[in-house]
Amino acid sequence: MDLQGKIAVVTGVSKGIGLSTVEALLEKGAIVAGWGRTKPALEHQDFHFFECDVRYPDSVQNAFDQTLSRLGVHIAVLVNNAGLGIAGKLDEQSIDDWQTMFETNVNGVFYCTRLVLPEMKEQGEGHIINISSIAGTTGIEEMSGYCGSKHAVRGISQSLYKEVRNYGIKVTCIYPGSVNTNFFDNFENITSRENMMRPEDIASTIVHALESHPNYHHVDIEVRPLMPKGRIQK
Repeated sequence: MDLQGKIAVVTGVSKGIGLSTVEALLEKGAIVAGWGRTKPALEHQDFHFFECDVRYPDSVQNAFDQTLSRLGVHIAVLVNNAGLGIAGKLDEQSIDDWQTMFETNVNGVFYCTRLVLPEMKEQGEGHIINISSIAGTTGIEEMSGYCGSKHAVRGISQSLYKEVRNYGIKVTCIYPGSVNTNFFDNFENITSRENMMRPEDIASTIVHALESHPNYHHVDIEVRPLMPKGRIQK
């Protein structure tokens, strides 16, 4: 896809992967609608922020309606990036924390995607990027809620691409390992953040997938830091 002049929606844009993705898309000439709870410190003539909490369908609908009103109806790209993780043993995790993860990480993908698909089908073009996690491919102790939500993103993505591929729409699911973002701010015993990937690394992968040939489809992309524990000392 040639991103020049295309309308792209990115969720969770206040910082981290979302903000880096917005910046990368702007560099490619896209017009970007950022949906999030907090406006990022970014000023650009082609960046438009719309307040949105993806946990709530009414909030998503409002952001979608405002986006169409201001930017136009032909949304070509959706990056479902908004997400969060809360650690805890399953029998000790609060119901509120469990529901917050699933409402954000899973329901948010549904609420956003269902709105952009009809026009993508009509145009015969579109690309949906879902940000899952390595946690969506395995189990991690004391992260059952987060892993469960990211496994759900994987299942949604793999089902959806089969539904929409013959309309010319791509669905790509990305599974990052550790990325140096605020995701880890509330986790104890995180000591090697300098060895994590950078948000801009994930953004570059997103752009690479978006710019691929129309008949070339990245379905699943797993990315990890090369040396998560640092270089071996000789």
